[in-house]
Amino acid sequence: MFEDRVEAGKRLAEQLLEYRKKDVIVLAIPRGGVIVGYYVAHRLGAALDLIIPRKVGAPMNSELAIGAVSQDGTTVLNDELVRMLHIPERYIKEESNRQIQEIDRRMKKYRGEGKPLPTLASKTVIIVDDGIATGATVRAAIMSIRKQRPAAIVVAVPVGPKDTIMTLKNEADRVVCLEVHEFFQAIGQFYRDFGQTSDEEVIQLLEKSRNEMKDNLMKR
Repeated sequence: MFEDRVEAGKRLAEQLLEYRKKDVIVLAIPRGGVIVGYYVAHRLGAALDLIIPRKVGAPMNSELAIGAVSQDGTTVLNDELVRMLHIPERYIKEESNRQIQEIDRRMKKYRGEGKPLPTLASKTVIIVDDGIATGATVRAAIMSIRKQRPAAIVVAVPVGPKDTIMTLKNEADRVVCLEVHEFFQAIGQFYRDFGQTSDEEVIQLLEKSRNEMKDNLMKR
C-alpha cells in the first residue's frame, strides 16, 4: 500500500538510481503519472516530459477498451475483442482519430503552444505512470517511442497485475514494478490517497522540472 503518488514516486526512483546523471528522459503519462514521474526525474537529474496514449473505447461502451492509440497514431488493438464484438475498421479509425485530437489538445494545454517534442533517439526513455492495469496504453507508448530508435525503453510503475507485467517485459527493454499482484482489481486499491490529479498540478510540475534542469545546467 502506497500513501500517495509522492511516496510511490520516491520509492520508484530508488530502484532506478543506476540511470542517475545519464542520458535519460522520463516520459510521464498524465495525469497521475506526472506526480510519480516528477519525483523519479528529480531524483535521477533527468528531464521530465509527457507521452499521452489514450484508450480506444468500444462502440456504445467507451469504458471497455478495445485498444489504445498514441500521439503519433500508433495503435494497439485487442484483436480478439474486436472480432468478438464485430467492430468495423471504420469505427476504429474514427475513434482513434478522435482520441489523437484529444491527445493534441492535452499536449498543448500541459506543455504550452509551440514547444517541440523532445528528441528520443539514442536516449534511455523511462515511461512512468502511477500504475498499470491492462497495459494497452503503455504498449501504445512503447511502440510509438520505439520508432524514434531510443537506446532503451524502461517501463517504471509502482504497481501492476502479474500477467500485464509479464507481457510488457516482452515489449520494453526493462520493466520495474514495485508491487506485482496476481489478484488485481484497480490501481487505486493500492493507494491510501488516490485523489484525482488536476491539470494545474500537471502544468506546475512540468514547469518546476524544467526550471530545475535549467538550474542544474547553470551550475555545471
